[in-house]
Amino acid sequence: VQLVESGGGSVQAGGSLRLSCAASGLTFRLYAMGWFRQGPEKEREIVAAISRSGYITYTTYYTDSVKGRFTISRDDTKNTVYLQMNSLKPEDTAVYYCAADYNGALSVSTDDYDYWGQGTQVTVSS
Repeated sequence: VQLVESGGGSVQAGGSLRLSCAASGLTFRLYAMGWFRQGPEKEREIVAAISRSGYITYTTYYTDSVKGRFTISRDDTKNTVYLQMNSLKPEDTAVYYCAADYNGALSVSTDDYDYWGQGTQVTVSS
């Protein structure tokens, strides 16, 4: 299994970035997907998560600090999950990781995720 993040970089406050995570080696549609981040000297924390395919729609979760600014989405035909980040703030600076959870239900705990990407750096300057 491989999860490969891309799209990180350096932006000024108020800018936007779109992260992508391409998955291989797993049946992607059966996995809930999450985006986590880890800032300097901080613990890894949930940013957003999206459930596996449902009958009609997906269920999503966002941590309070990114609600209204970030959007998680997935394309099961491309085995890819995205994180659109708008109105970025310096406190969003972190390494961002995507993760896959076979249980399929939304989880905010790192312990529940089975596979992890290598991370992509996001730096927001003021």
